[in-house]
Parts: sequence; structure tokens; C-alpha cells
Amino acid sequence: MDLQLDKKSVVILASSQGLGKASALAFAKEGANVTLASRDEGKLKEAAEEIFQATGNKPSFRKCDVTQPEEIKALFRQAVKEFGTVDVLVNNAGGPKAGGFESHEDEDWQTAFELNLLSFVRAVREALPHMKQNGGGRIVNIASSSIKEPVEGLLLSNTFRMGIVGLSKTLAKEFGEYNILVNTVGPGRIATDRVAHLDEIRAEKLGMSYEEAKQQHEKTIPVGRYGTPDEFANTIVFLGSFANTYVTGQSIVVDGGSTKAY
Repeated sequence: MDLQLDKKSVVILASSQGLGKASALAFAKEGANVTLASRDEGKLKEAAEEIFQATGNKPSFRKCDVTQPEEIKALFRQAVKEFGTVDVLVNNAGGPKAGGFESHEDEDWQTAFELNLLSFVRAVREALPHMKQNGGGRIVNIASSSIKEPVEGLLLSNTFRMGIVGLSKTLAKEFGEYNILVNTVGPGRIATDRVAHLDEIRAEKLGMSYEEAKQQHEKTIPVGRYGTPDEFANTIVFLGSFANTYVTGQSIVVDGGSTKAY
């Protein structure tokens, strides 16, 4: 299948590691011009070099704290300067603080809002004019499997990921006439540092080893294992491609079948 991504300009937030990095690599393999963003400039340089060595396609990158609106604007200015436009936006951000209702103060709620929802809004605001001018675009918002079923101990994530769903659905309806397709993708248990950290928290809470905690989760997954970032990225790349011409406003979970909700 031709994904029609050759020379398309793709901006991916939080892409120096994990799911964002895997998505960037997958887009680069399809010939896209990728712009990476992260708070860690050292990791950005490493990710850019790794992607270049694997694909022969050299990404652009810029240090960017997605909670800072001026840094998001500067990121898009760079992408447009280097690649002429923005065709695809992949919104992504690190997960918010874990814990239940009584463990969070106002500051935690505000921080999670700015990191996991308002950053997406601001990035979309920067990308939309270019996509409208181009006669189309693709936006993929990375959330969590909690968009289908709440995850125990992740109240902040459960709350703000649903905000992403509302944002995506509304944008899909509002901008469909411009051929701008918008979807949400929720990872389940994908083998990333974030998931490993959550397993460590759970293991400590239950008085068991990390491996025992991981094995307990694996038993709840029909395919019997955690997914890989590359597997997750395949879904991101299709939805963010121009081979996707009719899937929009959808919330898709990549979780090996573990989510019980319809």
C-alpha cells in the first residue's frame, strides 16, 4: 500500500523516545519529512541520528516544552521553514502523575491539563492554517486505553484523555470539509518506560517484584504479551497517512484485546 507520505511534513510531539520516537521512525521510513520535539535536547539529537541511520531520511528537531505556548509556536515555525508546510500532526505528551482522587491537589490537576490537553489544543491551532491551505491534513492524537475503560490509579489520565476524545471528535466534524481527518489512538500495555514505571509503582504497592506485576498484566491480555512501540506506530502512521481517506472522528485502542469495554 502506498501511504502517500513521501515528502509530507510531519510534526510529532514528545518524540525523543517511546511511542513518539517509534512513530517518527515509521513516518521517516515512508519518506516523510519529520520534525521531532521534546524537552530533552540530548535525547532529540540521539533520536534524530538513529532515525537517519535507519532510513537515510534526516529529521529536523527542536527542544520544546509542550506546556509553553511560545515553544510550540517556535516548533511549527521551524517545521515550516525547513519543510515548507505542515501536513500531519501527531500530538503526544508524557503521562500525568499517577494516583487516586485524594492524592491530588489543584496544582496536579492544572499541570495535567496543560500537559495532556491544552498542549494538544495549541499544537492543532498552529497546524490547522497550513492544512487548510494545503487542501487537507491529518491529525492523530495519542491518548490511552483509558478512553475506553478507566485505568485504576490513573485518575488524571482518565480525566484528561477523555478530553482529547471530545476534542478529536469535534475537530473531525468541524474540519472534515477541508479534508482534515482527526483521530484518537489509545495505547494499552505497550512496552515503554512509562508502562515500566507504572508496573514498578504497582509492584511496590502490592509487595511483589516488577516481573510478577508485569506477568499479572500479561495474563489479562488476550495475545499474552505487551505490545511493542513499532506495532503501535503502524496504526499511527496509517491514520496519519493520505492512504487514509475516510477514517475520522474515531477512537481506536491498540491493546492486544485487553480492554473489555465495547
